[in-house]
Amino acid sequence: MFLAPFFKTLVFPLAVAVVLYLTYQRVAAISVSNIPGPKPESFLLGNLPEIFQSQAGMPDFKYQRLFGDVVRVKGPFGEDRLMISDPKALQYIFHTAGYGFLKWPERTEISRILMGRGLLWADGDTHKRQRKVMLPGFGVPESKAFVPIFQRVGSELTAQWSDILASSPDQSTVFNVASWLSRATMDSIGEAAFDYQFGALANTDNEFMKAYFGLMSDTLGSPPKSAIFMQTIFPVWVLQLMSKYSRARNLVHARHTAELANAVTRQLVESKAEALLQGKGNKDILSLLVKANASEQASTRLTEEEMLAQMRTILLAGHETSATSLCWVLLELARHPEVQNKLRKEIRETELAIHARGDSDFSASDLDNMQYLSAVIKESMRFHPAVYQNYRQAAHNDVLPLSKPIDATDGKVITKLPIPKGMKIILSIAAYNRNAEIFGEDAHIYNPDRWFRESGEKKGPTLGVHGNLLTFAGGVRTCIGWRFALYEMLALTVEIINNFELFPTPDIVRLRREACLVMLPTLEGEQLKGENLPLRVAIAPRD
Repeated sequence: MFLAPFFKTLVFPLAVAVVLYLTYQRVAAISVSNIPGPKPESFLLGNLPEIFQSQAGMPDFKYQRLFGDVVRVKGPFGEDRLMISDPKALQYIFHTAGYGFLKWPERTEISRILMGRGLLWADGDTHKRQRKVMLPGFGVPESKAFVPIFQRVGSELTAQWSDILASSPDQSTVFNVASWLSRATMDSIGEAAFDYQFGALANTDNEFMKAYFGLMSDTLGSPPKSAIFMQTIFPVWVLQLMSKYSRARNLVHARHTAELANAVTRQLVESKAEALLQGKGNKDILSLLVKANASEQASTRLTEEEMLAQMRTILLAGHETSATSLCWVLLELARHPEVQNKLRKEIRETELAIHARGDSDFSASDLDNMQYLSAVIKESMRFHPAVYQNYRQAAHNDVLPLSKPIDATDGKVITKLPIPKGMKIILSIAAYNRNAEIFGEDAHIYNPDRWFRESGEKKGPTLGVHGNLLTFAGGVRTCIGWRFALYEMLALTVEIINNFELFPTPDIVRLRREACLVMLPTLEGEQLKGENLPLRVAIAPRD
């Protein structure tokens, strides 16, 4: 990603300096070298090519199967790192330690390039301050109040699909569902978060909107080994120079998107601030954020740069993760017609009850009370977490509690794991979500009925905010918009499944879980075309 020709001359001296530094650290630090793990692919990059070039979650599942829930992996020049899916260790890192485990500097720089210095970039006190200002826009009542917006967007999607199907010879057609859902969630975010009409579903010729589509896959998908090396070895200031001046196509795309986003969001922030001064103000997230920021003391307010960054974060992280999660929901419903039919039955029974009481639309309470819908969404997010890994670095020497002992390679049995300051850790959300001791021996099978088992979501320590999954992360870094995303997914799934039948296509055999911060669906051999989920869609018959 960060490769630029005029920086190649920096590689050798920087590499030498890093080797010397890592050698010193290795001699002086607490060691985890006796933790079982895979052999490195090379001394130069260790296991990182497999971890970052494979489909999302595939190395995690393999390492978990072979070595357990705590795995030693190799970084560059023999550096030891850990991949963790152990529930107690994850609970300690996410919840107990709080900001005792900070983000990797190089991953933070990726967040800055894509979204600015907002919540996904910030750490420690800065993150705490930013989150406090943003929380009022993401409470339970606020999230429920957006359900009618999600339904309107779903109705527009339904109308467009129905028009296309009406003119199809067999009343069915193949849609790239990923593209449609990306446009739908962009419209939802625009109206709910900013009271702004992007017109994505209407195919409005909007340069800003087009710049956002494909940004993640274009910028982060399938990184070459040279990019992995540079992101891992180079100090952050070098990466910042590259992101600013490199003419690499993906970085040009990222800078162009950032410029457009800053222009649009600056205009929106100014209009919301003016409305607040006039005693007006809507209930969209930006209006609530501007109001909350104005009530803060000067020392704790967001700066203009931070405010714009929050908007860019909501735009990219909000629309991309919701669209991606919905893709995997619809894929599994297409693959499992018995699940799809059972869900449609529950939706239509609820619809009859709604009409019987004199209402026409599903309320937030209706969505909450549909138990099979809840199970389908939980199971899809468990099986295909949109964010499949988090990356943390110990801020000081620490000791991780473990759910079960580790049989070390030197014959010792480890019940608590000391780790050194600076240790880089991959928190595997994908592997935790398929931990057999938490979710059952059939954890690698898609089965919504698991959520009706007596102890379905109660096993193990408390980690996630929804179903004890880590899909929305946890602790101080829980996804701030998780309720917003959940109601959006519930509303759009109900609208689509109530009106349409979904079927897999032959191209599904080429489907990839593309690893680019979020887990995007792409097709093998066509990754550069971006997100692609081809499903056959037909009108769902009614009795």
